[in-house]
Amino acid sequence: MRFFLAGIMQGSHTGAVLHNQDYRRHLADLLRRHFPAVDVYDPLTDHGNSIEYDDQTGRQVFFGHNLMCREVDVLLAFVPEASMGTAIEMWEAYQHGAVVVTISPMEINWAVKFLTHLLYADVESLESDLQSGELARRIDEVRARQAEE
Repeated sequence: MRFFLAGIMQGSHTGAVLHNQDYRRHLADLLRRHFPAVDVYDPLTDHGNSIEYDDQTGRQVFFGHNLMCREVDVLLAFVPEASMGTAIEMWEAYQHGAVVVTISPMEINWAVKFLTHLLYADVESLESDLQSGELARRIDEVRARQAEE
């Protein structure tokens, strides 16, 4: 199963600053622990200094990641606050048949509400469903429903 790890990077910062990215390693480790043979793509892994990219490189990476979201099985989005890039990745994944799992307290935000198949208020709730096998069951349920449509 192919996962794309989406999540807030710059958010609303106006300068070349990133939000804390520690969540990425934690989420990737959880996915690898609970899904056998999972392939997790984390955009930050290959582009840790992306805020320093020139416009041409930044544009290529931005559009390339958005295209990747069309080809994954599951997009896991970490959205503790608004993130325009993550919203675009969620849109691409949702529109192309991926299961979108979102961790966000913003349950009434339309991008979160309407582009999410499975919503978790926080990482701890997701972790609990990973440990119990409930997340895998729910992903399978969404995929089966999608196959019927």
